[in-house]
Amino acid sequence: MKIALVGAGGKMGVRLSRNLKGSRYEVAHVEKSEVGRERLKSETGLDCVEMDDALEGAGAIILAVPDTAIRGVSSSIIDRVQPGTIIMALDAAAPFAGHLPDRDDVTYFVTHPCHPPIFNEETDENARRDHFGGIAAKQAIVSALMQGPEEHYAIGEDIARTIFAPILRSHRVTVEQMALLEPGLSETVCATLLVIMKEAMDEVVRRGVDPVAARDFLLGHMNILGAVTMGEVDGVFSDACNKAIENGKERLMRDDWIGVFEPEEIAESIRRIT
Repeated sequence: MKIALVGAGGKMGVRLSRNLKGSRYEVAHVEKSEVGRERLKSETGLDCVEMDDALEGAGAIILAVPDTAIRGVSSSIIDRVQPGTIIMALDAAAPFAGHLPDRDDVTYFVTHPCHPPIFNEETDENARRDHFGGIAAKQAIVSALMQGPEEHYAIGEDIARTIFAPILRSHRVTVEQMALLEPGLSETVCATLLVIMKEAMDEVVRRGVDPVAARDFLLGHMNILGAVTMGEVDGVFSDACNKAIENGKERLMRDDWIGVFEPEEIAESIRRIT
């Protein structure tokens, strides 16, 4: 199958280009910016082609462009896309927001990496340092067949396994469920609380704790507390810790914080993103 990779010179596009290089797929790389073209050439040795050449005969089109560009890019090419083509988005935001053009005879497939998990069995140094994934560390992926024939799911999943390799697990979800995972779970909740933890660490440093000691203490406790919370180890929190959690939730969290997962809040969050 021929794949048209749109946005091949961006950060994500270059990552995908590396993994597609040498795969069983024929890839036509498209990048509008000269800087991106030069980046792709210098980092992968690959050249770009014009959009029309890339789209000709392509069975799949990967939109490796920012969420804010999905509507414009997809609308600009949709009239040149052949029926039965699989158009792949790498995030649920724009598809969830309705930014993909109405076209019943093409497939829309959405996929996103989970990134390498904190708790893993990686022993290779390169894998241990591959925090993003797609290089050496195994990661899970989530994928959704938004529209199109059922047999296209297997094709889309195989492409997803290739661009995000090496793969730990592959999960099938809906676009709505993917939106709950991101931005809901991963960004609105997880990223926010991680930023809060960093700000808290900075505050204890401001109050006199050695910066290295504070960082060691926080990261070490994130490891063991996370292992207990996520069931990675067989253990429980101490009574003192449970009391601190009870006090901390009351002090730090609004009573209605779980409402970030309500459909209207997810939709509003995605509206801001896109």
